[in-house]
Amino acid sequence: MSGSPSRDLPAHIAAALQGAGGAADSAGRAWQGRDLSGEYHQFDGDDGVADPMLSAALTALADGLGDESAVIASLSQARLFVPVIAELTAAATGSHGVAADKESEMALVSLAAPDGRRALPAFSSIERLQNWHPQARPVAVFAPRLALSAVAEEAQLLVIDPAAELTFVVRRPAMWALAQQRQWLPSYQDAELAERIRGIVTTEAAQFGQHSTVPGAAVRLHGVEMMPGSGIRSRLNAGAAGGAIVNGGGGGPELRLVFLLEAGLSEQQLNQLLSRVQGSLAADEVFAERVDSLEISIQSIESEDGSE
Repeated sequence: MSGSPSRDLPAHIAAALQGAGGAADSAGRAWQGRDLSGEYHQFDGDDGVADPMLSAALTALADGLGDESAVIASLSQARLFVPVIAELTAAATGSHGVAADKESEMALVSLAAPDGRRALPAFSSIERLQNWHPQARPVAVFAPRLALSAVAEEAQLLVIDPAAELTFVVRRPAMWALAQQRQWLPSYQDAELAERIRGIVTTEAAQFGQHSTVPGAAVRLHGVEMMPGSGIRSRLNAGAAGGAIVNGGGGGPELRLVFLLEAGLSEQQLNQLLSRVQGSLAADEVFAERVDSLEISIQSIESEDGSE
């Protein structure tokens, strides 16, 4: 199971949007269709270099000394730059039917993630933004404000420093936490979430025989393990071969569940079990809020009589 289904925002996210003016700035002016060229001046005196706390957190992550939560914590106080690009509008027609100069308006940039979700790019420095797109105009914004705007724009991801040595993807749960300016805990480190998941999986396993369409289906569940998913990893210098792997910043599945099952279920029965578990997890409000994407694997263990 990957990605996230379309659903209503949790009440506290909706309230945060309403309190901040929704898809608007603090003065209630809509972001959509705005010329943002003057927004940078709210940061007069800003030299355009990367926030030192964010740089330190990203460096520690790349060196294997930090983690994703430290990067998100640094973003809670960081200034970022979003790119806006001039888009030509239809040529205006002047007097006597003579075409006037074409006009342009500024547009925010969005990206399509590999899984099709909408992502907003942001940059830690003007230099990195201009290296990515020389014609883009930098607009300075605090990361929590950008995260709240991303939620309003129905973006699922923030991508920090695309095409830089290290690109860091802020997945949906972290983005929502950033928008609310609260601490974020990765799903694979969340003890409360782990207990909830084990309860759901245990219940489904116990009731599986009553619901399976395959006669004689019985699940002997010996445990559920939670660990970071393969999708949290990113690569330094992603465009070059052989870049070092970093344990954080990736945009793929961030949570991996391993079901410890006694051997004996057929492939059809396993598929039915996984389908029921995935449906129950997706319907759980806490899981849906805290988990962006998931991967599940099965580990077969020996039965009590020694058979496998």
